[in-house]
Amino acid sequence: MRVYVPLTLPGLAEAYKTGELGTGPFVAYAVTPALREWYLSDDIEELEYAALNRAALASLRLLAADVDAPRRRVVVAVDVPDGAAHADPDRGLDPAALGEVRVSGTVALAKAAAVHVDLGDAEKDVSAAADALAAADRGDDDAQFVVDGAEDHELLWYATQEIPNLVGLAD
Repeated sequence: MRVYVPLTLPGLAEAYKTGELGTGPFVAYAVTPALREWYLSDDIEELEYAALNRAALASLRLLAADVDAPRRRVVVAVDVPDGAAHADPDRGLDPAALGEVRVSGTVALAKAAAVHVDLGDAEKDVSAAADALAAADRGDDDAQFVVDGAEDHELLWYATQEIPNLVGLAD
């Protein structure tokens, strides 16, 4: 099963140093039955993209909590064994939990398929979105507009071999 793990650049640097994305259980995003129902599509690529975007929003939440992290969303795509990721059926239709899964066990960074990261030119909009997130969660439409502005920036695809360059640890 492909899952999308939300991180920040410091979180990615830590995963690179330890060789692990997490030691479970940790939150990731995937194509769940609730996400399929919400998105109303049978196209797996569209559903995977929706799960990636859910993880990008979770990365934004991590940025809102870590004011020192560079303002770039990070999502790691990794394949885990079937049964290693479970959706909570009680939260299945909660809009905030769409696509959310809990990954059990340790997941090696070496199992990652790709890393998705904002370009530097997104930092201003991502920073504003992280700052506006709490107000958007309280229903402020203007703040939601700012949060949505971060989604105008596509996360770029990077091969896992590029992680040292992304986190500034290249030789």
